[in-house]
Amino acid sequence: MIQRHGPNEHGRDFIVGDIHGQLALLNDRLSAVDFDRQRDRLFSVGDLIDRGADSLQCLSLALEPWFYAVRGNHEMLAHDALLGEERGSLKTRDAWMINGGTWALEAGLAEAQMMLQQALPCMPYAREIAVAGKRLGIVHAEPPADWRDVVTPSQDLLWGRTRIRRGNETPVSGIDAVVVGHTIVERPLWLGNVHYIDTGAFTTGRLTLIEARSLMSSVGA
Repeated sequence: MIQRHGPNEHGRDFIVGDIHGQLALLNDRLSAVDFDRQRDRLFSVGDLIDRGADSLQCLSLALEPWFYAVRGNHEMLAHDALLGEERGSLKTRDAWMINGGTWALEAGLAEAQMMLQQALPCMPYAREIAVAGKRLGIVHAEPPADWRDVVTPSQDLLWGRTRIRRGNETPVSGIDAVVVGHTIVERPLWLGNVHYIDTGAFTTGRLTLIEARSLMSSVGA
């Protein structure tokens, strides 16, 4: 459900927004910060797949020792179509295809299913990182009002938009800050202690990559 990470004693921690199959864009962003795969860690808010042609390769990143993603709603759409109780049904297949899953037809459904089976166990619903003596949470869409309530899977973690639609700036309790994706913003946005970083890579060509220590330096300052 939630995976916790101690501080990175050897390098830097970065967090990336929704990738959506834009592997070249991700590699460009990592090159720009001289990302070191031996020392640095990359955390993802999920939605590695769909809409972009390199979705299979992006999903395989979940197996890399330097990459740490939470699962997004698009991974779960693929799960429902390929691995869930209603797998193979027109309902689940159409829901996925309409939302950008057509890359799997090109890559091959069997290969997509195999990669998803390997990747999903590496993608919990939430992560928590120790950064500069503070605690930073990551979920895909929307955290609960109290971070301590992240104990069971919920639709809000994957699909929620209530906070941003209402402009709710009430801080999430039990955590110093939370980073989310899912809802496209023109530029990274704070609402209380929740930071939105999905800048719409698949439509705008802008993929947000932030350094965790720099982000946390402004929290509680």
